[in-house]
Amino acid sequence: MKNLNLILDDEDEEIITWGLVRLSKHLPDYELFFHINQINSNQFKRIDDLKISNTYYQHSYPRFEINIPEAKTCLQFIANQSSEFKQIQEITELFIEEEETQWLLPTHKDVDYIIKTSDTFADFSVILLPESLLFQIQDYRLSSNDELYQLIQYYE
Repeated sequence: MKNLNLILDDEDEEIITWGLVRLSKHLPDYELFFHINQINSNQFKRIDDLKISNTYYQHSYPRFEINIPEAKTCLQFIANQSSEFKQIQEITELFIEEEETQWLLPTHKDVDYIIKTSDTFADFSVILLPESLLFQIQDYRLSSNDELYQLIQYYE
């Protein structure tokens, strides 16, 4: 009699699409979201920052959220570049590899914000964005096994 061996894959990798947002000119967060809120019936609100701790510094990334009941969705803008840092351990070495400014997507330093949706498919057309301030949103595919995805899901 033959044995039947089954291999079960516990972790199904899921591909998620987020959006990359680039500003056409530098604007502070409050000014950008003031302009966005002016042209939308629902309003973005600042929520708790995404905090990432490394060896010497803790970095904060601003997050803004909008709930759209008509579309039954929620969108978040997350700053790609850290807005502030706090030293959490005394630096005893002359040279360290950790910098005061960090990016969530270090290979995309030209990206200002990451936009994510609560929906299973990425539809960023549910909000109006000022075309004079933002370039077109670029899709960014991310695996559910990716460290950044898991970190942001932790904050949900």
